[in-house]
Amino acid sequence: MLDATWIALRFLHFVALILALGCAISTCWLASDSLRPVLARRLWRLWGYALGVNVLSASFMLCIQGGMMGGGWIDTFSPAIWQAVLTTQFGSVWLWQIILSAITLAAFLLKPRRVGALLMVLLLVQIILLAGVGHAVMAEGGRGVVQRVNHAVHLLSAAWWMGGLLPLLACMRLARKARWRDAAIRAMMRFSRYGHLAVALAILTGGINTLLIAGVPWPPDTRYLMLLWVKIGLVAIMVAIALYNRYFLVPRFTHSSGAAQREFITLVKVEWIVSLLVVACVSLFATWEPV
Repeated sequence: MLDATWIALRFLHFVALILALGCAISTCWLASDSLRPVLARRLWRLWGYALGVNVLSASFMLCIQGGMMGGGWIDTFSPAIWQAVLTTQFGSVWLWQIILSAITLAAFLLKPRRVGALLMVLLLVQIILLAGVGHAVMAEGGRGVVQRVNHAVHLLSAAWWMGGLLPLLACMRLARKARWRDAAIRAMMRFSRYGHLAVALAILTGGINTLLIAGVPWPPDTRYLMLLWVKIGLVAIMVAIALYNRYFLVPRFTHSSGAAQREFITLVKVEWIVSLLVVACVSLFATWEPV
């Protein structure tokens, strides 16, 4: 039961952090000055919920790790066990994860219209910190440094891609209004332009991660490898949807009387659901031995 709770919390934490970063990037970087406050209002509730889940899941994960290190559920509530967890590699990284998530939520609540750039930086740091736990810290020395840097780039690229999907839908809705149409389209095109790089980096660094973790040749018939293939298949579906949207539907926007836009919105929702399945896979096999 503890293991299942840990996996569920990992999933919630990853999704919340990805969503919060996507909202921050979309409002603080992709949107123009005129669109920024409008888009922020559209994303405000989603953004706030994501930041709340982020801090709660990070805190509970430290407690659950204590139970997994100790004697079960009773040790999840033991301050002495928490202190022991904090002396580990995971604990030293996770303490900062909790602190930064709390600071991020506080900044969001206290100065909601003035700290967008700060929120983006704080969330980027939290994403990078995730490269300091899990399989990415298996190796030591120069190989370990390369593995953690590569994993950090992988996490940032994936977060840009997945986290930007729901803000993209918000921009699509704003583009229906004449007043915001041009600014919303520019924001979406910027997401698409940088999204190409994010997708390419996510795929490249994901492949390098697999080679560094599983080695060459890949160990056959392990559950880790089988679920990894499922993840690769899901990512391929996301790539296919993104390419179809960008190069088939977007050029038809001005000639389809709204049909292409509706199909685009539907497929972005499907892509978001598939991305959640990808995160679910990662949350699960990240707890397994790769061999």
